[in-house]
Amino acid sequence: MASPAAASSATPLQTDAPAPRLQASRLSDRLAALLAEQVVSGALNPGDRLPTEQQLSERHGVSRTVVREAVHQLKSQGLLISRQGSGVYVAPPALNKPLAFDPTVLESLEAVTHIVEVRRALEGEIAALAARRATRAQIAGLRRALRAIEAAVAAGGDGVEQDLALHRAIAESTGNPQFGRLLGFLEQYLREAMRVTRGNEARHQGFADAVRDEHRALVEAIAARDESGARRIAMGHMEKAAQRLEVAGMLPGTKGAARSRRGTT
Repeated sequence: MASPAAASSATPLQTDAPAPRLQASRLSDRLAALLAEQVVSGALNPGDRLPTEQQLSERHGVSRTVVREAVHQLKSQGLLISRQGSGVYVAPPALNKPLAFDPTVLESLEAVTHIVEVRRALEGEIAALAARRATRAQIAGLRRALRAIEAAVAAGGDGVEQDLALHRAIAESTGNPQFGRLLGFLEQYLREAMRVTRGNEARHQGFADAVRDEHRALVEAIAARDESGARRIAMGHMEKAAQRLEVAGMLPGTKGAARSRRGTT
């Protein structure tokens, strides 16, 4: 393993072979998988500095947002670490095996259902603990997160990143950092599905209103210290999220899902 001093002076790994251009959907997932494979294969070693966002963007033909999402995934898996003012580096080998799902989850519509079920169980307890433990400052932060979602949507965005940020903020309000790490890990499997449902909501104002009302009710239950209410609302929110995925065609057995498998819209 390279020493910190050596790692700090390391230069990004250069290869003679042209980097593959990523052209399919779920670009951030595919880029994350590609970089992870380079770590596993030894093409990238512990202590190697990752190329910059701009370099990775140009090398693989994707946006810098895609690169950031991919790097975030690998950080949550413990494969990469950031060093302030220096860059992103390949992490030392972990003493314990990191949490991971079968890579085929990224391609499986049915697996989205399984991830939603896992998240529903987590979100219910997270909300209840947040209602018990959240500080005034954290509750104020939750309300700011609500406004950030609404502002993003009003500006023409899909609000997905802001939505995920709200749920992470609720997890942080439990005082248990492991919940935030678990949600961060699950995000990589839900982000694309959420973008599809957000697009569907844009065509059905009733859906968008329902999501907004569910978020508001959840935050207010936490602010009111209503543990059972927060748990019930959070689990109901996830159940309705699954229903919206089904309407959008993201779950197996739906007409939309069949179209997705054929690669059409």
